[in-house]
Amino acid sequence: MSNFNENTRRKFIKNAVTGAAAIGVGGILPGFSAKSYANILGANDKVRVASMGVNARGLALATNFAGQSNCEIIYVCDVDSRAADKCISKVSEIQGRKPKAEGDFRKALEDKNLDALVVATPDHWHAPAAILASKAGKHVYLEKPCGHNPNEGELLIKAVDKYKNIIQMGNQRRSWPNVVAGIKELHSGVIGRPYFAKTWYTNSRKSIGIGKKVEVPSWLNFDLWQGPAPRRDFKDNLVHYNWHWFWHWGTGEALNNGTHMVDIARWGLQVDYPTKVSSNGGRFHYKDDWETPDTQVINMDFADKCAITWEGRSCNGRPIEGASVGVIFYAENGSLQIEGDNGYKIYDLKGKLIKQVKNETTVDARSLTNPSQALDAIHIQNFFDAIKKGGKLNADIVSGHKSTLLVQLGNIAQRVGDTLDIDPKNGRILNSAAAKKLWSREYQKGWEPTV
Repeated sequence: MSNFNENTRRKFIKNAVTGAAAIGVGGILPGFSAKSYANILGANDKVRVASMGVNARGLALATNFAGQSNCEIIYVCDVDSRAADKCISKVSEIQGRKPKAEGDFRKALEDKNLDALVVATPDHWHAPAAILASKAGKHVYLEKPCGHNPNEGELLIKAVDKYKNIIQMGNQRRSWPNVVAGIKELHSGVIGRPYFAKTWYTNSRKSIGIGKKVEVPSWLNFDLWQGPAPRRDFKDNLVHYNWHWFWHWGTGEALNNGTHMVDIARWGLQVDYPTKVSSNGGRFHYKDDWETPDTQVINMDFADKCAITWEGRSCNGRPIEGASVGVIFYAENGSLQIEGDNGYKIYDLKGKLIKQVKNETTVDARSLTNPSQALDAIHIQNFFDAIKKGGKLNADIVSGHKSTLLVQLGNIAQRVGDTLDIDPKNGRILNSAAAKKLWSREYQKGWEPTV
């Protein structure tokens, strides 16, 4: 590898760590030890990774993992040969070694030298892939949401308990320094007792039109792409992003982006399972194949006199509170707003800004990363620290399932058109036979995930 690439990679990790210190987080971050920081700055024992799903977000993750001095991508796995080729080229440039192309990730799992699988596939593959990796003795970095349905989250918890591996969910804001600092201030009582969290995401997505049945492209293994989902015909408006808006493969904006902010809200309010969940909305903006809501408000009530709401607007990007994505905690003595860029603000009861902490993370302009990836590197290193040092995960699968479940319950309430009563001890639905049917899903015969 050239000195240029080596220097770039070292600066990337250094910036990710020094940025965390520069933003004003006092002492060691929760879940990090002195050994953890030493690990961030370099280690001889590399974590060997297979990256599954390398288009868009998956490509960003693969290049980020490749940029870590204590990691090597040894497999790139994708059903799209074009995406795999592009990723292999970029990863090779970053790490100085060419990973192997493996269209079927299950073959990569057979390699005894492989330590971990990164899963950044469509949602219907998240839990099944993570469970197969667990059975193979591999650790998993799992993009949100952790599952397509609530049953899959419970299966993941059982898998970790049985196979004793590590699954870190990609709700990376659990590791972002200013988010950690903001939550710490909230828990310290800076605005008194918080009792309500408002979360949101806005965008101006275009219509996906009416899909036409066409031949599967030569570059796509569509059978493996569908995997555990019952087989359907290929249409020209499905791959690579629009699957998000079909219940068969995706989970809508609520889990696509809502999971991140609802997770922060649950973390800040220190709650687990709700008592009631309702949802209002629908596909309002366009008439096309899009099935999930483009406009949705989910309400979640908890037993200890607090609540969370999530507002998603996929087709009207007007900001809320000056930001396209964020969460506000309302409390006895004021409010605290965490935005999507690793910054936060504190207001008094009259709405006067009394403190603002901005994102000051920097990254070497020559690197193949951006500031968000520099922050995500801290989450990746937390994953490595848990693997190599037994460190505490910032986003373990139990926590990940609880946060994913909140928005899954919102989608279920939306689909059955009713308010759900929930058991606060375990998050299970109490009152609706129709809703209980959506706790799991139908699988393609022979592809059912089992622990």
